[in-house]
Amino acid sequence: MKITTPLSEKIGLRLPIIQAPMAGGPSTQELVAAVSAAGGLGSFGFAYMPPQEMQRQVAWVRAKTDRPFGVNVFVAELPGAIDAVSQRGALEAVAGYYAELGLPAPGPINPPYGPDLDVQLAAVEELRPRVFTTHFGSLPLEKVSSLQKLGILVGGSATCVAEAQRLESLGFDFVIAQGGEAGGHRGTYLRDPADALTGTLALTRLIVRAVKLPVVAAGGIMDGAGIAAVLALGAQAAQLGTAFLACPESGAPEVHKKMLLSSPEDETRITEKFSGRAARGLVNRFIKEMERAPSLAFPAQNAVTANLRAASAKAGKPDFVSMWAGQAAPLARALPATELVARLEAETIEAVRNLKGVLRES
Repeated sequence: MKITTPLSEKIGLRLPIIQAPMAGGPSTQELVAAVSAAGGLGSFGFAYMPPQEMQRQVAWVRAKTDRPFGVNVFVAELPGAIDAVSQRGALEAVAGYYAELGLPAPGPINPPYGPDLDVQLAAVEELRPRVFTTHFGSLPLEKVSSLQKLGILVGGSATCVAEAQRLESLGFDFVIAQGGEAGGHRGTYLRDPADALTGTLALTRLIVRAVKLPVVAAGGIMDGAGIAAVLALGAQAAQLGTAFLACPESGAPEVHKKMLLSSPEDETRITEKFSGRAARGLVNRFIKEMERAPSLAFPAQNAVTANLRAASAKAGKPDFVSMWAGQAAPLARALPATELVARLEAETIEAVRNLKGVLRES
């Protein structure tokens, strides 16, 4: 049995499986190359990456495989300079944690807070990946068209029907339905993230019926049964992030992988205290204790916690690490990426065959 869809064929994939772009380290060049070579779509999370490093990593992957891969960046509007008075509360809230790890207290945060989006988009046009996706927003119709003219398929995340319809109106090629179960940052931009937590199954079906674009389902999908389920709902591919975090090729800190593989059910929570935007991760001390503490807007808050997160990960302490993970985290498997893709394929076929076995004509 061959698992294929119009979208997977258009991209040039053997399987309708997408490794989610995970910014901040997990989506390494090794992971992207392995997933793409295995027949899925390996994806770079380049949100915080300068163009030179984007180019280096893409060149590395192209030297390993000629299969398609994807690139993702954040397209959120960034805040301007934040005055010292406004910063004081956020800096004081984390100062004790810095001292606990023997780090100097964090100083004021100044813009720019990350790479320039226009410069990143120019790099994408030069790199010409088969797929380019956005998170936290959309792109103007003219920019979408210019990317498509270069042979790039353009997709964007949507956490509600309105966001999917916005993408369709701007000429996007496909939409990623990010359910409330998904790990990492919520892509919400037209609503309050707290009001855009529809589950993956419901959201996928709603968006499939609301737009004519191909839909990719994302959130809580960890095995072949999950892939089969969203394909049955009309999705043309499944995007998995947490499922790939425990792979040896993943750049997630070892303490993150360890906690992921031992996490019990219902141990994730959405917080904006690490980065300034809502994101789902494994519950730890930082998430609990910072719940009511002041924080800055994204991505200034990300800069406030950066050294703390890095030091905690280096020390093997989960207390202050942003361990992004979806609600189905307990289903994670520490398998090489190639083996995981093969398992996912076999499980999807098995799930479809089992369903056929359940159905009986009257």
